[in-house]
Amino acid sequence: MEFAVYMIGKTDNPALEGLIQDYEKRLKHYIKCRFELLPDLKNRKSLSGEVQKKQEGQKLLQQLSPSDHVVLLDEKGKSFTSVGLSNWLEKKFHTGAKRCCLLIGGPYGFSQEVHQRAQEKIALSSLTFTHQMVRLILVEQLYRACTIIKNENYHHH
Repeated sequence: MEFAVYMIGKTDNPALEGLIQDYEKRLKHYIKCRFELLPDLKNRKSLSGEVQKKQEGQKLLQQLSPSDHVVLLDEKGKSFTSVGLSNWLEKKFHTGAKRCCLLIGGPYGFSQEVHQRAQEKIALSSLTFTHQMVRLILVEQLYRACTIIKNENYHHH
């Protein structure tokens, strides 16, 4: 199974971006995972949160094919421990889906249309993070999950 992570807007903090790239590189040794940045909306500061969600949602939905298994990163989604996330990830390897798409929304979250398209919602925490920090946390947790699956030393029980 291929994984694709779709994100709205670039990471403008060079320190965060460097960490994200480091974990993306590490993760490539375990799974096929693409990270796709979708550009910020033009004049977004003049748009309401609802309009931003709707327009960002359209951008996200254009990236998906009908056969994709879509998972939203949402603070109201299912919570996991790191071991639980590794179990979830391992199960995804054995489903019939060709591609699993993990979506990270913009600062206002997801439009109703994106929520309706998703098969699952997972939470990285009940805390709220910037969407830029979510990228780092997600890629690190995917890497951690892969090392747990392979019974490697990165994660300490």
